[in-house]
Amino acid sequence: MAATAASKKTATAPAKKAAAKRAAPPARKAPAQRAPRVGLVPSGGAAETPAQIVEQEKAVSRKARKPVADPVVDLNAPVPPPYWDEACQDLMKRDRILRKIIPAYGPAHLVSRGDPFVTLARSVVGQQISVKAAHAVWERVAAACPKLTPAQMLRAGPEKLATCGLSKRKAEYILDLASHFKAGHLHVADWATMDDEDVIAELVQIRGIGRWTAEMFLMFNLMRPNVLPLDDLGLIKAISVNYFSGEPVTRSEAREVAANWEPWRTVATWYLWRSLEPTPVLY
Repeated sequence: MAATAASKKTATAPAKKAAAKRAAPPARKAPAQRAPRVGLVPSGGAAETPAQIVEQEKAVSRKARKPVADPVVDLNAPVPPPYWDEACQDLMKRDRILRKIIPAYGPAHLVSRGDPFVTLARSVVGQQISVKAAHAVWERVAAACPKLTPAQMLRAGPEKLATCGLSKRKAEYILDLASHFKAGHLHVADWATMDDEDVIAELVQIRGIGRWTAEMFLMFNLMRPNVLPLDDLGLIKAISVNYFSGEPVTRSEAREVAANWEPWRTVATWYLWRSLEPTPVLY
């Protein structure tokens, strides 16, 4: 009897284990997580492994193309903004991506044309088109109106501006801008001492001038160091390519990445533009 009971007990144990295994719920898969941004330390504080760092730096090296000299302006001739060198050093310490991109372009830097009307007019020309296309159109505008003054633009009129490759609407925008300058409706002399948002608020009152165009003015004319043009498609693309392996990026994600660049977001933006298009942006 004892042997029979033991054999029953032995036979029952595997059966119970099998039943328990069948009853156990399937193991849940861990939710898929988005890959951490390259170049930033994750929020938990854990740094990437050496192997990850090597792969990231190789990826950036492939993206940072050899710079091409601007066909018109000698970028090394004008004096850089007074904050430029400090900003570059600070950004390279903080951001591994910029640590690779910034040295790829040597001593080149942001250049101001100095004339508020020209900067704004050129920004209007550059709305929603590529850097190369904008440069070509502007060269025609400059040939048609070599003085590039508001009065000369107004004398040229919409028809002549249209022959330069401007759309009818952009020609109207530039003429409206010229009218504002000629009539003295703008506080041009005060812009240098006004804060960024106040300058933007005044500029967006002009037809055809939106926030993006006003931000280009802050960057390229007033040389403000901490402008973040989130409406700029080139910047969003550059953040996607360099920090998210080409995945789509929301404005919120772009803003989060850019928080690491303050107070030098203008400088970081300029270099990220160049990581996609070696020919520098000029307004």
